[in-house]
Amino acid sequence: MNFLRGVMGGQSAGPQHTEAETVRGAIQKLCDRVASSTLLDDRRNAVRALKSLSKKYRLEVGSQAMEHLIRVLQTDRSDSEIIGYALDTLYNIISNDEEEEVEENSARQSEDLGSQFTEIFIKQQENVTLLLSLLEEFDFHVRWPGVKLLTSLLKHLGPQVQQIILVSPMGVSRLMDLLADSREVIRNDGVLLLQALTRSNGAIQKIVAFENAFERLLDIITEEGNSDGGIVVEDCLILLQNLLKNNNSNQNFFKEGSYIQRMKPWFEVGDENSGWSAQKVTNLHLMLQLVRVLVSPTNPPGATSSCQKAMFQCGLLQQLCTILMATGVPADILTETINTVSEVIRGCQVNQDYFASVNAPSNPPRPAIVVLLMSMVNERQPFVLRCAVLYCFQCFLYKNQKGQGEIVSTLLPSTIDATGNSVSAGQLLCGGLFSTDSLSNWCAAVALAHALQENAIQKEQLLRVQLATSIGNPPVSLLQQCTNILSQGDKIDRRGSKIQTRVGLLILLCTWLSNCPIAVTHFLHNSANVPFLTGQIAENLGEEEQLVQGLCALLLGISIYFNDNSLENYMKEKLKQLIEKRIGKENFIEKLGFISKHELYSRASQKPQPNFPSPEYMIFDHEFTKLVKELEGAITKAIYKSSEEDKKEEEEKKTLEQHDSIVTHYKNVIREQDLQLEELKQQISTLKCQNEQLQTAVTQQASQIQQHKDQYNLLKVQLGKDNQHQGSHSNGAQMNGIQPEEIGRLREEIEELKSNQDLLRSQLAEKDSLIENLKSSQTSPDTNETTASARDSEQVAELKQELATLKSQLKSQSVEITKLQTEKQELVQKMEAFAQSVPVPGESETVLAAKTTDLEGRLSALLQETKELKNEIKALSEERTTIKEQLDSSNSTIVILQNEKNQLEVNITDSKKEQDDLLVLLADQDQKILSLKNKLKELGHSDEEEDELESVDQDDEDDEDEDHDRGQGDV
Repeated sequence: MNFLRGVMGGQSAGPQHTEAETVRGAIQKLCDRVASSTLLDDRRNAVRALKSLSKKYRLEVGSQAMEHLIRVLQTDRSDSEIIGYALDTLYNIISNDEEEEVEENSARQSEDLGSQFTEIFIKQQENVTLLLSLLEEFDFHVRWPGVKLLTSLLKHLGPQVQQIILVSPMGVSRLMDLLADSREVIRNDGVLLLQALTRSNGAIQKIVAFENAFERLLDIITEEGNSDGGIVVEDCLILLQNLLKNNNSNQNFFKEGSYIQRMKPWFEVGDENSGWSAQKVTNLHLMLQLVRVLVSPTNPPGATSSCQKAMFQCGLLQQLCTILMATGVPADILTETINTVSEVIRGCQVNQDYFASVNAPSNPPRPAIVVLLMSMVNERQPFVLRCAVLYCFQCFLYKNQKGQGEIVSTLLPSTIDATGNSVSAGQLLCGGLFSTDSLSNWCAAVALAHALQENAIQKEQLLRVQLATSIGNPPVSLLQQCTNILSQGDKIDRRGSKIQTRVGLLILLCTWLSNCPIAVTHFLHNSANVPFLTGQIAENLGEEEQLVQGLCALLLGISIYFNDNSLENYMKEKLKQLIEKRIGKENFIEKLGFISKHELYSRASQKPQPNFPSPEYMIFDHEFTKLVKELEGAITKAIYKSSEEDKKEEEEKKTLEQHDSIVTHYKNVIREQDLQLEELKQQISTLKCQNEQLQTAVTQQASQIQQHKDQYNLLKVQLGKDNQHQGSHSNGAQMNGIQPEEIGRLREEIEELKSNQDLLRSQLAEKDSLIENLKSSQTSPDTNETTASARDSEQVAELKQELATLKSQLKSQSVEITKLQTEKQELVQKMEAFAQSVPVPGESETVLAAKTTDLEGRLSALLQETKELKNEIKALSEERTTIKEQLDSSNSTIVILQNEKNQLEVNITDSKKEQDDLLVLLADQDQKILSLKNKLKELGHSDEEEDELESVDQDDEDDEDEDHDRGQGDV
């Protein structure tokens, strides 16, 4: 405060001393009224007056009234009007928005003043917390100035205010409510507030994202008309970039929330006559940048890949390609669209295949790649557009061997269109490679180098390309033509940089020859190439040519490092002797180091996109810098090695390659065994499931048999009751008026019926015994099957235990292999150390022999363990076959049980039918007996005879009861 008063005193000196004193006195009186007045109207009027003075006299009002205004915010919260005046006054003091057309010094002083007042305000963290609580008020005159004040605080001292809000309870959540405010001015200023709040603070970005910010912002963009919207859409897009850029958590949340699908309508730009306003161009530019944030090469590969797939599945990539091939699109939008499509397809095979199928709307249709390459080699196109096309071509070929093959195939004789009706990508690249525009030369050379990147097959295929230089002369290979142009140097008049063409050709040749001994042989076969390279390296040229010398040294070093010694005149040792004689090893290594020391090398190595301020800076390619970093050290070592060391190294390489092949072989064997074990586990689980299903089926059948038994017993009980009822009914009958002859005849018929009844009872007993036999036969298979299933379960458990033991043995073997590889690497390192030092020969050979013997012993042990492992797997397979046979036997037993069950059901059905027949016969017999008794009564038979008949009937009934009880006991 004292400092501010000092500044105020310094400003008030001079002619305006009286006016400043007057203003200061007036402000002091107003502050006294605010502090001491008991009437709310008095305080409100004083704060209103301070507000009117705060725009013109920021320093005076801020230095004297800030404490009083903060106290008003604390004590007068019930009156929204005075709170609004106080917030407006504080905003005028802290903000610099009202400064217009001021000099640079005044503007800087005003900025410092705002920062100083902000520091005073946030010195007490309770002030920021108080301001956050005031934002909960719905009153427009409180919420709006509160939002503006907090935004101004964040602009001046963002990190400090962010930290206070972050530790404040529900601080960020309160601010998120601003996006849901129905008043657009508050909602729009809330977006600006969140922009300042989320800038460079990952923790706040995550909180805002998980407070449903993506949903609300996308809704606002849709309501405002997507790319056709106004400044509000631009603000929302900037906020979305703040939330997503360099924030992997929010990017994953954005993808998982299916918000990528909602971006597709942004790029539906309509017909070409709809017009492109400046705001629409800005909005679409930000939208394209937002897509690039999600698929940036600097993101984790997994996150980038998932976003790329989502963009293809929802049709976003297709929509971008539509804009790419449309007419009337502004140049900067077209350039950014090309860059966006490049990163959407980079390293994603599905997207790259789709892009290869896109055709331009021309007659006849041409592939989009061809149309873009035509722009790249056309020197009349804007430089940034040509860079974007080169980046798109590089991304199309990145990790895309299929696409690389298609590009190289357009240069081969068998695929060139003889009619000349269509132009291929290869023809365009060759045309750019040999044109008189140095920028086209560089772009075409780098593009062709990307078609060969990490693809030995295409490097060999490109050696077949033949070029017709002039009529009557034989064709020349592409490799030879490149070296011819390189040797001509500045003799050809070209537009652009002097060294750009040679740098591009050297990049192409270095990429072509690396990791391809056949290409090296073709290159060395031309006797003029090596003298040219040594001559270029040995010369003392200016600074501009040092880079070309370094690249020539790299190319010659690659010719040595990847030389297979197939040419007698250009073997490794002879080439190194040539360097020693004509250049000098130290001088050669110094020239080689010119590449990585170049000022443009580090810029190109930072990111894949070729982003250059002007064509003169277009020297290095990102992928080429990685190649230089990989080969520089290896070439340096190769140059200093002697011929004996080279021979030893080659022998060691062969030995190590053999060991590696053996280890690889056993790794493959172990991998196959793992697969077999997995198959066995799956088969065991399948058999277990089948066994459980069969057990369930047997249980169901047993329950059905039990139901049939219960039904049969019930029928027997019902039959016994019916017999008792009929017997008791017949006892009550009386016999009258029956003649003796008829009585005798009736007695004979009764005896005959009794014999028939006995016969029927014996048949019924036989059926009962048959049913009992069937029951016992059904029970015994169930017991056998249960025993078999238990035995199978035990065998499966034993098999699982053996599988676990085998798996542990496999793990121990893998550990042994890893240990063996580690020792092998240590041996290689020791051999390299031996090459650089001068140890005792006999001792080194003894150590090497011991190491080799130990390595062979370990490999022999590994072979023995693998053999034992094979035997165990064979035994395991035999056990599995045994279990399978047992399960097949169980299945056959189940089938037999099923047949017996069916036969039992048939027998039970027959028994039921026979019982029904017996019941019918018994009913008929009882009816006949009853009719005979009635006839005896009619004939007047004596009571003694009737009693005798009744006793006979009673004895018969007793016999039936005893048979019934015996049957029940058997059951």
